[in-house]
Amino acid sequence: MNELPQQLVNGLLLGAMYGLVAIGYTMVYGIVQLINFAHGEIFMTGAFGALTVYAYILPDGTSMWIALPLMLIGAIVVAVLVAMGAERFAYRPLRTAPRLAPLITAIGLSLALQQAVWAWYPDAKSARTFPQIPGGPFHLGNVTIQTGDIFLICAAPVSMAVLAYFVLRTRTGRGMQATAQDPDTAKLMGINTDRIIVVAFALGAAFAAVGGVAYGLKYGQIEFRMGFILGLKAFTAAVLGGIGNIYGAMIGGVVLGIAETLATAYIADIPGMDKFGSQSWADVWAFVLLILVLLFRPQGLLGERVADRA
Repeated sequence: MNELPQQLVNGLLLGAMYGLVAIGYTMVYGIVQLINFAHGEIFMTGAFGALTVYAYILPDGTSMWIALPLMLIGAIVVAVLVAMGAERFAYRPLRTAPRLAPLITAIGLSLALQQAVWAWYPDAKSARTFPQIPGGPFHLGNVTIQTGDIFLICAAPVSMAVLAYFVLRTRTGRGMQATAQDPDTAKLMGINTDRIIVVAFALGAAFAAVGGVAYGLKYGQIEFRMGFILGLKAFTAAVLGGIGNIYGAMIGGVVLGIAETLATAYIADIPGMDKFGSQSWADVWAFVLLILVLLFRPQGLLGERVADRA
């Protein structure tokens, strides 16, 4: 029990990272009814964009306090460009196609982005060391927080506040709500739905890029395959919170992160369950939670049962 506060903080931090990536899934699905399985790779390209700024653009010896904002900008620019390119050339031509076609395209795009980074990025065949913020760790009672976690603690609530303001207070945000509710009527009312869809992809990519930087700072390294499993978990978080609900995505991420951390930490203490509490089983328990939610509340924690679009 003395470890419980530390495990809860670990789960909260992990869940916040899942939530940042899950926002992209839920925004795109809410507007175009598309599950963008390449979103995990957009998260990955954002992390490599940040590393590119630090390793190849900034002068050697640049302080991380100066480099981090520039790395974040680089990550967002790369991720947004990749997401907008995917929307324009991979998904838009299939917008009226059967739902299976864009789903298969998303899986193919995911593999293509992985291989592109593997083939063209210097030394991407092995894990690349990610620069770290100096200082720390910090101790608050029984809780230890690493320096890299400070970025995530600050970035997640700020990102959600910015998203809430954008969706609720701006003209484009209201256009997104209208398009999500009824795209045909929104188009008749003068809303440029193509532009709204591009904005949704770009916003989701920006939050994924923030999550990519947070991942690098938290774990100290990145690799070209890192987006696959984390993308699946972020999709799980979006489903847990209610796919299409942007606030549910973050809540689902936090629930998933805490559940995964607690399961990994405490299941091994149950007699006869020691082998099920290892880190290698963390992914299993995440998807077990998804199956249980789909069985008992398929619409998610904050979702509502809605009829499919005609």
